[in-house]
Amino acid sequence: MTPEKFITLFSDFAFKFHAEVQDPNVFLTTRSGDCDDFATLAAEILGRNGYTTHLVAVRMKGETHVICYVEETRSYLDYNYRQEIRKTVSSDGSLTDIAKKVSDSFGREWLATYEFTYQEKVKRLVDKIMTNRTTAAGKAS
Repeated sequence: MTPEKFITLFSDFAFKFHAEVQDPNVFLTTRSGDCDDFATLAAEILGRNGYTTHLVAVRMKGETHVICYVEETRSYLDYNYRQEIRKTVSSDGSLTDIAKKVSDSFGREWLATYEFTYQEKVKRLVDKIMTNRTTAAGKAS
């Protein structure tokens, strides 16, 4: 299964926020969930199909968004794009590139980003937390 084919399976799923990652069976049965439900399932399924995946969280003011980056396609899967014509977002895979593209899609500035794993219902930090520190004038410090 390709990443593009995988995301099409979720085009009619409803967005429903959950504070924690749902069990994949609940997500699939209820056909509703949020970005981390989708991204963690994508990483697991695509990983089983031979893809190298990375879970990346992007923190913005009032929101955190999770995507699944796929090395082989140099793109990421974003639950918010499940109903779009363009199903994946091209990226060089760096945390800052992903954070910028995700935050631009929300119309917000990103504050921090990091890669993590999700196994046995536990999130573990993989890479250091990258911050996007800006001054009051909006310039990088």
